[in-house]
Amino acid sequence: MVPQPLIAVKDVEASSLWYQQLLGCRSGHGGAEYEQLMHGDRLVLQLHHWEADAHSFLGNPESKPYGNGVLLWFQTDAFDAAIERARALGAEILEEPHVDTNANHRECWLRDPDGYVIVLAGAYGDV
Repeated sequence: MVPQPLIAVKDVEASSLWYQQLLGCRSGHGGAEYEQLMHGDRLVLQLHHWEADAHSFLGNPESKPYGNGVLLWFQTDAFDAAIERARALGAEILEEPHVDTNANHRECWLRDPDGYVIVLAGAYGDV
């Protein structure tokens, strides 16, 4: 099994560029209604416009915060570079980079332009 999270966003193309810059990934689909973000040959995130198609279970764009109780967690071997990219994007940092002693790695919590909480984490033992 391979997780392939999908989030609903107000501007797929802008969110795609933001995530491509943050995660160092690339577009695998492109478009105003739907996007697949790829890291190498692996799908890491899907973006879907709130009102595209008739997917009644995407949620309500008026009900915020988006993703309440769900975090998008990305482990990276290039933690420091990811943090630099987050700062260059002007991302809202919720928790500065720190060591999570339970997970034995570094992590940083931030918010994407739509309000979803993102966690950038180093690999286990990255302390």
